[in-house]
Amino acid sequence: MENSFSLKNKVIIVTGGTGILGQSFISGIAAAGGIVGILGRNTEVAEKRAEILRKNGSEAFALVADVLDNDQLIAARDKTIALYGRIDGLVNAAGGNMPQGVLQPEEDLFKMNLEGMKQVLNLNLWGTLQPTQVFGEEIAKTGKGSIVNISSMNSKRAVTKVLGYNMGKAAMDCYNQWFAVELANRYGDKIRMNAIAPGFFLTEQNRSLLTNTDGTYTERGASVIRNTPFKRFGNPDELIGALVWLLSDASAFVTGTMICVDGGFSAFSGV
Repeated sequence: MENSFSLKNKVIIVTGGTGILGQSFISGIAAAGGIVGILGRNTEVAEKRAEILRKNGSEAFALVADVLDNDQLIAARDKTIALYGRIDGLVNAAGGNMPQGVLQPEEDLFKMNLEGMKQVLNLNLWGTLQPTQVFGEEIAKTGKGSIVNISSMNSKRAVTKVLGYNMGKAAMDCYNQWFAVELANRYGDKIRMNAIAPGFFLTEQNRSLLTNTDGTYTERGASVIRNTPFKRFGNPDELIGALVWLLSDASAFVTGTMICVDGGFSAFSGV
């Protein structure tokens, strides 16, 4: 029986492939048989991760680019086409927060760093749109493929302090649905777009917000745990199942949707 969850020989680009969640994404895709393009700004990390996957018998290659730099994205796309002749999938995992996009409770609400908020919004919104425009064009030429965006709990509920991130992910959700419909109108069921909305996972951007240096929870971290029915943070590897499903033919009739992988956070009223 054919394994519809297999990604065998599919060339899949992962932006943000040098991050914590990105590491799980590239490992999961490789384990499912995919050929992984690890895209990030850190050359050393991208090369090292590609080398590890190759040593384990998978096909992987490093792509160095900033998701907000169109010329760098085009160069990464051209390298991929030169190596494999096609692109079958894209995971838009680049994003996150920045210190200038955080408003602390003691700061003046009407003197917030609007430029900082805009930078974070741009990273999460345009950092998804631009790679899709560049790599998606090649997926369209292939005639069959899947694009997976990484959303967040912040897109549907007001999470304090991080307005730019909230707005960026909310706008990305709108884009996820809009673009999925446009893809379907133009390509039928051949090219799909969906999103995964992780709950709270410890990453480089949020670790200091959620945990103290001794590993205990900050007040914010403890609040997250109280509102997560599973009463823990997620493990990045727990995102792999949803990701492989959305990239594979097993989800052939799924487009424009958002899958929450959040330990029940989005379902819980807090009462």
